[in-house]
Amino acid sequence: MINDFNKSMLQSIKLLAVLMIAAMALTACGGHKNLRNMGNMPAAGTNGQISGVQSKRDIDVRGLEGIDPSDRSKFNDPNNPLSTRIVYFDLNSSAIPSRFSQAIQAHAQYLAQHPKVHLRLEGNTDERGTREYNVALGERRANSVKQALVLSGANADQISTISYGEERPAVLGSTEQAYAKNRRVVFIYPAN
Repeated sequence: MINDFNKSMLQSIKLLAVLMIAAMALTACGGHKNLRNMGNMPAAGTNGQISGVQSKRDIDVRGLEGIDPSDRSKFNDPNNPLSTRIVYFDLNSSAIPSRFSQAIQAHAQYLAQHPKVHLRLEGNTDERGTREYNVALGERRANSVKQALVLSGANADQISTISYGEERPAVLGSTEQAYAKNRRVVFIYPAN
């Protein structure tokens, strides 16, 4: 009989083997820079916009599938606070930095004015800490953003949260710049 610890170790080993095979395949197909986009995770610019070599349609739609096409330009206009679709956090913190207040208010107002629109908040962390700690921290970050949106006028029923912990890095690397980009909550407006 296999105890829970052995089951967990076996699952971890299987996951590691799958990730190593995927990494080797991607490296063979063009280098490690492609790992950044594993799991359909968009590359993020400093204001939360999607960056990199992508088609105009991908930029207009990714993460905005649930937004009416006539409204998507608001979310892609760098002068509009709705274009900030990523909130970055300090190390080991779920407190929302004040520089994101305007974006939080804009998203809350949009949700309040569009009651059929849904938002998924994806909490993420850098690679430091245990898996369990990082999943919990990612969840606290996502819930912190959800609470701020609700306090700013959004309906809680429109918002769901999920934590990926350290599993979906936006940037690979063990530098403070990489860590800072990975400590985040991503706003995804899924198709209904």
